[in-house]
Amino acid sequence: MRAFDRRPLGRSGIMTTVMGFGSAPLGDLFDILDEDQAHATVTAAYDGGIRLFDTAPLYGHGLAEHRLGCVLRQKPRDHFLLSTKVGRVYRPRGPGEAWDGAGYKGGLPFIPTFDYSYDGTMRSVEQSLLRLGTDRLDILLIHDVDVWTHGREAIDQRFSEAMEGAYRALDSLRSQKVVSAIGVGINESDMCLRFARAGDFDCFMLAGRYTLLEQGAMDAIFPECERRGIGILLGGVFNSGILAGGKAYNYKEAPLHITTLVRRIEEVCTAYGVSLAAAALHFAAAHPVVSSLVLGAVKPDEIRRNTVALDAVIPPTLWADLKSEGLLRRDAPVPPKA
Repeated sequence: MRAFDRRPLGRSGIMTTVMGFGSAPLGDLFDILDEDQAHATVTAAYDGGIRLFDTAPLYGHGLAEHRLGCVLRQKPRDHFLLSTKVGRVYRPRGPGEAWDGAGYKGGLPFIPTFDYSYDGTMRSVEQSLLRLGTDRLDILLIHDVDVWTHGREAIDQRFSEAMEGAYRALDSLRSQKVVSAIGVGINESDMCLRFARAGDFDCFMLAGRYTLLEQGAMDAIFPECERRGIGILLGGVFNSGILAGGKAYNYKEAPLHITTLVRRIEEVCTAYGVSLAAAALHFAAAHPVVSSLVLGAVKPDEIRRNTVALDAVIPPTLWADLKSEGLLRRDAPVPPKA
């Protein structure tokens, strides 16, 4: 498997690369990122054959879109896919107005308002096009309509707003061929399933719910996507870093039962001379509904490391051992023999 191998994105007619680039870290997510380094990382992704670039207004409040656009607008537009999201519109921060960055260490001085209405969606698209410096998008996703973001008390209202407003806007843009594929970008399988049954979507970006540590997406949403021809853009395949040598699990310090599970999986991988990160990438990409693994990076070396990991040869008996030891679901698809 290679990063630049092509796969169909559901029934959309789009062909995407197995590895995509996720730009959330370019928005100064964990640390202030040097501008030249950000541009070099995007360039390394493009030069490495990656042709799917995903972003969102949320990431650094427009900064990630801006940085991505600075590099990609110098490339032939027909040579890559550009994906962004809707659900927030931005305004400049007023004089003396407090703003904590909403988790981003830096970013641009803009303040968001959730807006899943038809008009708000169109305004969000226009803002994104301007920040990206392009006149068209390939993939457009409704962002963060989930319990994690809005709470259980508000989720039904937000879902209704998104289907009555944002979905109608995206469906109209698709019918006009302004965008090629529409979908939803969230972290929750249950909400993906709800959207799948409510509208006509081409793809979902699902983060963190199908990994070496979590395979619950196999129970309902993946079979539903297979039936409907919906492609999955899979994010969070390292579960916030713990499957790539980090300590965080789903954006928090990993609990003991998770660190124990990771250690046991890594012991099996080590016995075969395979890195944990390589096993995580190959496993996530093996499910037939997965079109692309969307991986974030802040350094060119991280791009190259992930590319090398995808090039690795994984002995089939590694997967058999993980399953026999109860570390992986027995019905989980694994990579075919080389």
